Parts: sequence; C-alpha cells; structure tokens
Amino acid sequence: MTSDAKPFLQIQNLVKKFGDFTALSDISLDVYESEFVCFLGPSGCGKTTLLRAIAGLDIQTYGTIIQDDKDISALPSSKRDFGIVFQSYALFPNLTIYKNVAYGLENRKLPKPEIKARVNELLELVGLHDQGDKYPAQLSGGQQQRVALSRAMATSPGLLLLDEPLSALDARVRVHLRSEIKDLQRRLGVTTIMVTHDQEEALTMADRIVVMNQGVIDQVGTPEEIYRTPTTEFVADFIGTMNFFPGEVVKNGQVKVGGTLLSCSTDGFQNGDQVSVAIRPEDVNAQDISDDTATENTLSATIENMEFLGSFYRVTIDKNIFSGDLDSDHLLADFSVNLVRRKDIKPGNVLNIAFPKDLIRLFPVAP
Repeated sequence: MTSDAKPFLQIQNLVKKFGDFTALSDISLDVYESEFVCFLGPSGCGKTTLLRAIAGLDIQTYGTIIQDDKDISALPSSKRDFGIVFQSYALFPNLTIYKNVAYGLENRKLPKPEIKARVNELLELVGLHDQGDKYPAQLSGGQQQRVALSRAMATSPGLLLLDEPLSALDARVRVHLRSEIKDLQRRLGVTTIMVTHDQEEALTMADRIVVMNQGVIDQVGTPEEIYRTPTTEFVADFIGTMNFFPGEVVKNGQVKVGGTLLSCSTDGFQNGDQVSVAIRPEDVNAQDISDDTATENTLSATIENMEFLGSFYRVTIDKNIFSGDLDSDHLLADFSVNLVRRKDIKPGNVLNIAFPKDLIRLFPVAP
C-alpha cells in the first residue's frame, strides 16, 4: 500500500478481556480498501477474538474500530457492514441453495427480479449456477462453502470476514478453493479479512499477513516479508521451517556458534550479546569437499540422513559441524533433487556446507 492510501478499516488500541484474562492487548491495525489480509497464528493467539470484535459479535473492552470513516466501535453486529463465512458453513438446511443465497436480500425486501439476478450472478461466479434447487445436504463440503461465500457476498458488503473457512475441508479441496476465493475477492474488489492457523493458506492468499501471538501482533507484512525477514524469533519459527542455534556476538559482523565463527549482520547487537542464530534449510548450500572456491561461512559436514519430499530432499547434517557442544537439534538443509543427483549426495557423505551471510538472521535471547 502507498503511504498516502486511506485505510478502509482502522483498529485503534483494542483491548479485549474475559474476566482477568486479556485476550487482546493494545491492538492497532489499518486495513486498506480491496486488500486481502490474513490473521495468522496458533490456537489461542487472539485472531478469532479480533475478527469477532470487528464483526461486533464480541464487543471489545476498550479501543476504537472505524470502518469507512464511521465509528462502529459500539454498534451491534446487525448494524455493521460486513458479510461473514464460518468454517462450519452455517447454511440453513431446510432452505434450497437459491434461498440460502437470497436470504439477506429478501430480508431487505428487495424486488424479486433484483434478487433473482443477484443470486444467479453469484452462483454463476462460484460455479454452482445449476445447483440452486438443491439443499445443502446434497452438496459436497467444498460446494457448501461456496454457497456460504455467495450468501455472505449477496448484499455487497464493504467488508468480508472469513473465519477459518477452509479448515473443515480435505487437503485437495482446500488447495483448490483457496485459489477460487482469492480470484473471487480480486474480481469483486471486496476488502477481506481471513483468520487462519494454516501458514500456507496465508502465504498463498494474503496481500498482507498479521502474525499474532498471545494477544498481540508480532509482525505485519507481505507474505514475502514475513517469510524472508521475520522480525521476531516467534515469527521465524512459526512461518516455515527454520534452524536455530545459540550464539554470541563477538565483534561487529561476526557471531560465535559452538566453536565456530560465522560472518553475518550484527546490526542492533553489541559484543557479548547472547543471540539465536537462524537460517532456513533452503538457504544452506552444498559444495564438493574438493571445491577450492569455498567462501566464508563454509564448513565441512557429514550427511546423517535424507528424506525425499518430492521436489527436494530434506537433509539432516551432524550438528558437530560447529565444533562445539550445542543443545540444538541437528541442522536441516533442503537440497533439490537435481543437486542430489548431480553431486551424488547420500548419507555418510562429507560435504562443504555454506551459510550465506546475508541469509543468516539473529534474534535476541531473553535474559
């Protein structure tokens, strides 16, 4: 988003308490028009509580919510401009698909021709144009979720809220439907917030991801920013796979891991600081032991185990690579199938393993 863009939804200093328990602590966030935002985090992090506060289903204890320049902080959900889709679909089992989608429009007492045109348009958009006379029980889970999405969009809400809409579906349907939802959101241009605990869903669907942990926002950014440049150890660990090793900053641009010195950026740290040294498995490089072009941060290592994962191998490397006693697990590296074939990599092999210094990240260790 450009710096001069105007937020469509503004959440300011939001707090939600349940008795003595604080579920949300001083949450502030801007969401822009036509943006697709994912609230991502583990169970109990507060993401669904935040969505329900936006919807007015659970009014916040403190704080302000502004939608399209209107303060909706104290409005009941019936007075707010949103459509919502739950993971359980929440369709009316005694109504046909057509009647389910038309429900909100009929409540607004719109003319029947207008209702018919809108329902047919939405069912066409989600590929269910010939299913209007059926009942929810006659459709698959994926089809029912398409109906729920159509019903939520029928009244053309300014904001679409999705509460883990794909979690009840099997993996193949989930992958297919997430691309459909994103495509529909782009075509309609509706501002959308989705709650999920599935990092792959967030990475593939969101324009921006809001990573939450224990009632606070840890980081907000594009999927690439969240994955490539996590700002906290929690985000680095929660998104994707990450190797972590205990280390110490020994001088500017250098850390000590075990008995080994590694070059990397130490900006923001001082000599003697205890840090968590992190690198993603796909960023670990392999070279032949006889390769005389080895650069800095290149160490000799033994391959312990290899797990075939289709397009790549997840390789386990002896942690003694750092020549010191570490309490960490083994080092993981992801090598492409072509690399493994070309270098004939197999358990027991000794390779030069390189750690590109610009791909190593440091996180502070709590005292």
